[in-house]
Amino acid sequence: MTPGENGPSTPEDDDPFGYLYADGQARGAQPPSGGYGYPNSVSRVRAVGERQYGQPQPQYGQPTIPQQQGAYGQPTAAYQAPETLPGGAPPSGPRTAPPAPGRRGPNTKGLLIGAIAVVAAVVIGISVAMLNGNEDKKTDNQANTTPTQSQSQGPSPSGSSSAVSASMKSDAGALTPAGGASKASDVKGASSSDGSYVTGLNQPGASLTWTVNVPSDGPYTMFVYYSVTGEDQSMSVIVNGTPFGGKLGLRNWRDAKDGDFANGWTRSYVWPTLKKGSNTISISCGAGDKCNALISNVTLKPGQVTKDT
Repeated sequence: MTPGENGPSTPEDDDPFGYLYADGQARGAQPPSGGYGYPNSVSRVRAVGERQYGQPQPQYGQPTIPQQQGAYGQPTAAYQAPETLPGGAPPSGPRTAPPAPGRRGPNTKGLLIGAIAVVAAVVIGISVAMLNGNEDKKTDNQANTTPTQSQSQGPSPSGSSSAVSASMKSDAGALTPAGGASKASDVKGASSSDGSYVTGLNQPGASLTWTVNVPSDGPYTMFVYYSVTGEDQSMSVIVNGTPFGGKLGLRNWRDAKDGDFANGWTRSYVWPTLKKGSNTISISCGAGDKCNALISNVTLKPGQVTKDT
């Protein structure tokens, strides 16, 4: 080596990164062997612009195979078309979701049967209501099933007993008075066919008796047409020799003043139980009774009712 000459190894020794450049490599520059001073480290040095990220890296000292780039818009070598995969490419038509397993549409047959059942139930209910309404109209005259021993009713028109069968009614002329009672026709307004009535009942032991034939055993309603004035009255009833369970109430429904019997005519009723055939019914003035009344006629109707028409 002569003075003034640095020699061929001087530049790369001065520049530790000379091996990275082409002129340094031409002069024999070599990369360091120790991995920058880190134990067991491996240095993979590449010239500037030589490394390709995302591709397999060759071992140090092996030639680098440049990646072949396809033309713009062309697939790279790593690309695989869907049709090359097992099963081929999927169909290109519109995708539809497969039906859910186990699900079915609405049970229209069951819904139709249910609707028909509901309509039938409504029709049956309306029919029953109409039938019950008709029955109510037919039995409007009947009382409740709990018997009342004696009932006194409000005013009724004269002659209202004309609709009752002749065998089930009796005017005063066919009644048998006893104990001081007698028949009369002086007071106007009596409902009997001839205007007669039984009077003189306002004394102990006075009575009138009626014998009547009925078609069958069972409860009946006996209507009594009478007139009272001033204070309400009540009398005893005897059916086939047995006292009835309650009194025959004779209320002054007309508010007739004392002695004004012409304006006091009204009616009352009791519910005796009779036997088939002949029955004897008496209305009498017993102990504790108030008997200042006139009685014009009596009638019977089967069952426990409150109206005689």
